[in-house]
Amino acid sequence: MAAAMFLQCNLPAQQAPIELECERHYASRIKPATLRHSGYLPRDMTAALPTESNPPQVLKRKRDPINSNFTLRDEVAILCEESRLKDAVDMLFTMDGRGIQVNRNTYSIILKTSIRLNNLMEGKRIHTHIIKTSRLSTEMILSNHLIHMYAKCSCFEYAREVFDRMCERNLVSWNTIIAGYARDGQGEEALYIFRRMHRAGVKPDQFTFGSFLRACACLAILKQGKEIHAHVIKNGLELDIFVGSALVDLYAKCGYIEEAHKLFDELPERDLVSWTALIAAYAQNDQGTKALKTFSEMQRLGMKPNAFSFTNVLVGCSTLAVLDQGKQIHGLVIKHGLLSDVPVGNSLITMYSKCGNIEDAEKVFDRMRARSVISWSAMIAGYAYHGCGKEALQLFEHMQKAGVKPNHITFVGVLSACSHVGLVDLGRRYFDSMSQDYGIVPIAEHYACFVDILGRAGLLDEAKGFINKMPLAPSDSVWRTLLSASRVHNNIETGLYAAERLLELTPEDASAYVLLSNIYAAEGRWDDVAKVRKRMDDMGVEKEAGLSWIEFRSKVHTFAVRDRSHPQTEDIYATLEELTCQMKEAGYKPNTKFVLHDVEDEQKEQYLCHHSEKLAIAFGVINLPPGTPLRIVKNLRVCLDCHSATKFISKIVGREIVVRDSSRFHHFKDGFCSCGDYW
Repeated sequence: MAAAMFLQCNLPAQQAPIELECERHYASRIKPATLRHSGYLPRDMTAALPTESNPPQVLKRKRDPINSNFTLRDEVAILCEESRLKDAVDMLFTMDGRGIQVNRNTYSIILKTSIRLNNLMEGKRIHTHIIKTSRLSTEMILSNHLIHMYAKCSCFEYAREVFDRMCERNLVSWNTIIAGYARDGQGEEALYIFRRMHRAGVKPDQFTFGSFLRACACLAILKQGKEIHAHVIKNGLELDIFVGSALVDLYAKCGYIEEAHKLFDELPERDLVSWTALIAAYAQNDQGTKALKTFSEMQRLGMKPNAFSFTNVLVGCSTLAVLDQGKQIHGLVIKHGLLSDVPVGNSLITMYSKCGNIEDAEKVFDRMRARSVISWSAMIAGYAYHGCGKEALQLFEHMQKAGVKPNHITFVGVLSACSHVGLVDLGRRYFDSMSQDYGIVPIAEHYACFVDILGRAGLLDEAKGFINKMPLAPSDSVWRTLLSASRVHNNIETGLYAAERLLELTPEDASAYVLLSNIYAAEGRWDDVAKVRKRMDDMGVEKEAGLSWIEFRSKVHTFAVRDRSHPQTEDIYATLEELTCQMKEAGYKPNTKFVLHDVEDEQKEQYLCHHSEKLAIAFGVINLPPGTPLRIVKNLRVCLDCHSATKFISKIVGREIVVRDSSRFHHFKDGFCSCGDYW
């Protein structure tokens, strides 16, 4: 369940912003309009105005003695060129003091700089200045810049307020707000604005279609996307690079990777947007290796990555849990001056969290100058996934005090945090608070989280009753969560009930058969284990192979159970045998309870000894310098025996061993696990 939670918290894959494209396209055709002064002031902007006790710190710059026409407006432009935005904004207030009126061109220059630097704080000060000192507060071109600035900083409350208060809008206005929502993963809002645009009689262009397609991609609604695809073909826009890139994104997000790659190959030319779309296609569909290779190929062709390229390739790093490569990407982000970009920061938080380095995730979060609800949710989810329930809930409280309204993803993280540390009563309170305090209607993920809270605590009857009273039909994740808890607590009756319901929904779900087999095996009911296996054979269901991998020198080394394909196999098995002897001397006893074979205990121990995570650990002990943490990723839930064995190994080799399984992170150190054996 926790794995599902963490995936839910993955950040939306990003594409190049349509507003940049369309503003360049229309810049030469826009004619300014003089509009009436609106007179409104956003709620938290008054603090940005200088006062007698808080005077602006104006830059002391000598005028060019040769050019007598050098003005303070020129000074603002120079400061913007030098990215000295705060000094430039301070200069606006200096101009006020000297009775110099700021014109539209100066405002445009300084707003574009705030957009480029992604500086929300100074952007708000500029907006405040426009409202308080000029009659341009609803002027169309400046309003478009303001919408762009707020949308890029994920401040949609203000972006929407500026848009709704505009007295006149052009196509750029509509495209900018639609693109902003699509970029931020708010597909429903983007489609709503698109419908308003249609009712207003505004004719869409290729940028509008591109944003519409990205909104459909966010919501994974292929039907509507295909309708627009047909309309695009009818209007001869299918080879437009912006529309083509959006189509790649649409089909990728809907799971049609081959179609997405085909559309990419058919593009007559490829730019950064189209390459980023392909990187996103792989990253979104758990093909991290291809995402990283595509990113490298793009760089080899001389294309400079932007924020959206980095956001997507970081998702690929998260999928593979390749920390070294993730750190290299982080370095490139810094080199390209994109550390202040909010979506990039969000992706870095998730990357470090999913690579087992929660400390660096914290550092990224703490250093973010601006944060969206996704930033807070990603950090809360990271804490929860690492079993840091106290930290997750404290951060949630800080989020509320900061005035950031949580969304449904935030509560998935909060409820999972309660689950991992056994806070049943608090979890119940948060579940009720969703609808009572925030108006969020619980969805399947929230119900599964609460079932997980009850199940981990052994309250299986209450969990079963809770499911039966759900106002919506229980999803497969809900029944799978109850079945998993039944396996942990060895409750055959509830396990059978949950398995039957799960197989009714997903008859080809291998995990249901495996969990049911585990329950029977623990009780020694081998005939029933055989029946489950026969049913799997009859249905053509194959058990997912257990795999574990470890990164070494930027290369991923993958192991399966009893794997002998690795070049260092002999050394790995010899090291593992030596470690096993040392563990037994220290008191380790193999846990053969869930071995799905009716054989002697000695043979069961052999099966356990060569589990994939143990092979990966042995490889790490051989190759990584002494004292270096070992970071292992496993695609399935770690078994009881491997959990016990890893505690012993961490003490024997004197290393921290971080294991990410399908449920959560386990940090093993000095013979103990961070989960406290509550998992």
